[in-house]
Amino acid sequence: MNCRGVIREISDYLDGELDAAAQSELERHLEHCEDCRLVVDTTKKTIQVFCDSKPLPLPEDVHQRLHAALARRLQQRPS
Repeated sequence: MNCRGVIREISDYLDGELDAAAQSELERHLEHCEDCRLVVDTTKKTIQVFCDSKPLPLPEDVHQRLHAALARRLQQRPS
C-alpha cells in the first residue's frame, strides 16, 4: 500500500471496517511512513475530540437567520 491508499482507506481503517489483509497492508505501510502515521494519528485524535464534545447552542440571531434561509430555500424548490 502507498500513501494514497492510506488516505483512501483511512476512514474504514479507523472504523475497524477493513478486511484483515488490507488492514495488515496499511499497518505495514504505517510502520515505515512517518507522514501517514501522523495523518492517521491526527485524524484519530480529531475524531476523539469531536466525539467527546457536546454540541454548543446556536445564538438566537443565528438560529433565526438559519431558519429563514432554509425557508427561502424550500420555497425556491420546484414542485
